[in-house]
Order: sequence, then structure tokens, then C-alpha cells
Amino acid sequence: MKIAITGKGGVGKTTVAAILARLYADEGRKVLAADVDPDANLGMALGFSPEELEAITPISKMRELIAERTGAGAETFGKFFKINPKVDDIPDMLAKEKNGVKLLVMGTIETGGSGCVCPEHVLLKQVISHLIIRREDVVILDMEAGLEHLGRGTAGDMDQFIVVIEPGERSIQTYHKVVQLAADLGIRDVRVVANKVRSQDDEDYIRSRIPEKDLLGFVHYEPDVAEADRAGKSPYDYSEKTVAEIRAIKARIEQDRN
Repeated sequence: MKIAITGKGGVGKTTVAAILARLYADEGRKVLAADVDPDANLGMALGFSPEELEAITPISKMRELIAERTGAGAETFGKFFKINPKVDDIPDMLAKEKNGVKLLVMGTIETGGSGCVCPEHVLLKQVISHLIIRREDVVILDMEAGLEHLGRGTAGDMDQFIVVIEPGERSIQTYHKVVQLAADLGIRDVRVVANKVRSQDDEDYIRSRIPEKDLLGFVHYEPDVAEADRAGKSPYDYSEKTVAEIRAIKARIEQDRN
């Protein structure tokens, strides 16, 4: 199972990604969760402590590793490098495990702008391709709203593209943006999880804006999730109701796959 989860900042996509990952891990599955969001909050949502996370260096910051794998040395960095570097050993070498989930922090590219073709970007994209195509693990990608780290060849091997939204027009517009980006990669099916739903009016609003066939389900607002965030803990350990709702969404994902 390969799942990419996107959405604009603050909608709770990391909560959804983390709980899905831990649900699969509790089944005894091998789970690798990749944090591809520049905000990099997935580790805490999985249950890592601040001290453990502080000790993790994002792959995009590993300049020596990037130079070694891409051939981009001090004189050629950013100019001449391999576009298909060896990455098959990177997940097992760098991933850190907590609560049965292996976490890989990808990091972000701070130079070159959108669409950067640089050694860092090439290495990250190749790692993601490896995770999606070659590994037998359940792979969950916690991504920003952009999909630039996904290529046409790897995107087709994803089982689910999920946009997490909240009741509101800006969130709906992000959904439409992701649909367009996914279409550019040849992906026609983009599913939606509506998070932070507080009322029947919220549900009706979402149903009026999202096709029923694309709606995986609702996750209602729970103060326990906010409490987990304030405590720096995993929402999986704080809110039974939220976990139950995401478990139902997981069942829908698996039903669609079959």
C-alpha cells in the first residue's frame, strides 16, 4: 500500500498520516512514513520526542551523502551530477523507528526555487521513487500541497492520492490545485478526507463541493487531538474517536484497492 497525503498547512494532514501509519503498524505491517513536508511535523505525530527529532538530520541537509551519491563535488555542486544516484540502501540506513513505524525525514530544498533541478532534489526524488516502486513496506508520504517530488513514472504506482481538507473555501481550492497537479502526472483519482468537521452544516458543505465518489470520509474536530499537539504527543494515543474515524477511512481505502 502506497499512500500520498497532501493538503494546505494547518488542515491536519499530518494527523491523518500519522494515525494511518500507526494503524498499519499495529497490524504487524512494515510501515515507512516519509515526511516530505517542509514543516516536518510527522515525527512528533508518530510519537518521537523532541530530543529524538532534534537528532535527525533531513536527507536534503546531508551534503556529504548527496555529493557522494550524485557525484556533485565542491567544484561541480549544482552543475554536473548523476540523475539516477544509488538510493536503495538509504531508507534502512537513515530511517528511525518509533511505535512500529520507520520515519524518514526528507527535508526541503531552500535554493533554486520551485522545480529546482539540483542534486538535493534529484536525490530526494529518487528516494521517493524507490519507496514507491521497489519496497514492500506500507509507505505513507506526508507531503506539502505541491507534488514536485513525484514523477510521472512513480505517481502511477501510488495506491491513493489523498487531500486532507477542512470546511472552507481556501481548503477546497487547494484540493482543486492538487487535482490539477495529479492530472499532470497522469493521476485521475484524487480522494478527500474532510478533517476538523464540527457540525452537520460542515458535512453538507463538503458534500456540496466534493464528488461523493472521491470522499473517503469525515474526521470530526476533537479537543483531544489539540491536546496531543500541545503536549507534543501522538494523537493516536490521545483520541480514540479520531482513531476510530481514521480506521474507517483506512477500511475504505483498502476496499477501493480491492
